[in-house]
Amino acid sequence: MNMVVSHWSANVAALAVYAVAAAAHLLGMRGETTGSGPPRQPHRLARAVAYQAGLLLALLAVVSPMGYWSYRFIWARNLQDVVLAIVAPALIVLGAPWRPLSRGLRLEGGRLPRPDQRTAGDAADGDAARRNRSAGWRAWPVAVAVAFCAIWWAWHAPALFDAALHSSAVYALEVASYLTVGTLLWLQLVDSPPLRPQLSPLRRVGLLLGVAASGTVLGLIRVYSSGLAYPAYLGFRHHVLSVISDQQVGGAVLWVIPLVPFSIVAVALAVGWLSEDESEATAADFDRLLRHKSAWPSRPGLR
Repeated sequence: MNMVVSHWSANVAALAVYAVAAAAHLLGMRGETTGSGPPRQPHRLARAVAYQAGLLLALLAVVSPMGYWSYRFIWARNLQDVVLAIVAPALIVLGAPWRPLSRGLRLEGGRLPRPDQRTAGDAADGDAARRNRSAGWRAWPVAVAVAFCAIWWAWHAPALFDAALHSSAVYALEVASYLTVGTLLWLQLVDSPPLRPQLSPLRRVGLLLGVAASGTVLGLIRVYSSGLAYPAYLGFRHHVLSVISDQQVGGAVLWVIPLVPFSIVAVALAVGWLSEDESEATAADFDRLLRHKSAWPSRPGLR
């Protein structure tokens, strides 16, 4: 037990980034609380907790014993990858920290003019810009999913996987790329006000299934591979697991654990889509009922 709790690292860069991101968010939340009027989001506290939890989880993946054992065991390294690329970004996106971070970092620009202060030309330009932005965003979800899968496979290629073990710069790049592309992926899947996914719920399920299938293939390759993929781990003593067995357990981590959050979100999206479809059908039936001409005479007793 003492051996486990003692393996903490004082990663100055990770601690500094965490401190800035957490403090800026708390300052932004404080400004929102002390401002006039009702809070902008009904679940503001729950979102704040989710963001801070995701941020803390990303830090712990680097500075806690998980970071230490990731240099000794492949399965621990793969578990760290799942946390950094999937679990922590999911919590960060669910936390919708964009407005508080903008306030905390003083990035908010000037206020937009009120609708009655905008000219017709301004309104037309704004509508055109929104249309262009919307058209551009339609191509992003697939591109983001492809980028996520490409980065996921690239960092688990033997050359880069071993390079991150020996170079702190390459390791820092790996962590940053995981958090970045993971956040971008979840932004395509769940609401993170004021940002909204561009795809319908059913298409988001398809996107999620594609990403999950890509990760599953990589995990299966590692589970059923009998050859040594990561020779950099040969220098460490594996008291229980051989390097090949360690590699296979790591493949199981890449295969199974990501399916848990992916399945939860896929089910939630499917249920939301079914509820929305059912509510639209009910509204359409009710509308047809109201517009249907009654067969009863408008004035009883008259023919």
